Amino acid sequence: MAYDAFNILKSTAVPLPIENVDTDQIIPARFLKATERKGFGNNLFRDWRFNQDNSPKENFVLNNNLYTGKILVGGYNFGSGSSREHAAWAIYDYGFRCVISSFFADIFKNNCLNIGVLPVQVSVNFLNNIFEKIYDDPKTEIKVDLPKQQISIGSLANFEVFEINSYKKENMMNGYDDIDFLKNMKSEIQDFASKTPF
Repeated sequence: MAYDAFNILKSTAVPLPIENVDTDQIIPARFLKATERKGFGNNLFRDWRFNQDNSPKENFVLNNNLYTGKILVGGYNFGSGSSREHAAWAIYDYGFRCVISSFFADIFKNNCLNIGVLPVQVSVNFLNNIFEKIYDDPKTEIKVDLPKQQISIGSLANFEVFEINSYKKENMMNGYDDIDFLKNMKSEIQDFASKTPF
């Protein structure tokens, strides 16, 4: 499999209520030299996480031990700017498996779906509720149910339904990238080819 299969994720979350977070902030351009997906997590939000002497910035959320988990909760228009896929790689490599926002840049959203990070778009009100619950209790769990396309907060009964392309949904539930999907159809492709005249 290209990455871990995603079905139901229950996790605490890291709040980053900043709007218009662009891909250069997610992974600065000077760290784009590698071609493999490994190691990018070390430089996720590099300029926000570290001072020039490489000491951690105490006021940045990823350096705050109160907030942990596999879910990153961002502000409106998350992933804007350059189309670099390394931004999604950095988020995945750091350990996040889901990003929640009220709006995503399209290219960033697709880059996430291609490598096993689920971008969940919710309403502004629901997003604000998530931030409020996390700040009230950093141990609050978010439940993301991909088969049902539902997201809920802690023990609260209310939930929201999110949209996802059916092809991408199937791939994520199986841990497939586009190549894995084609490999899984190998026998069907061979059967079709054998019956198709040249």
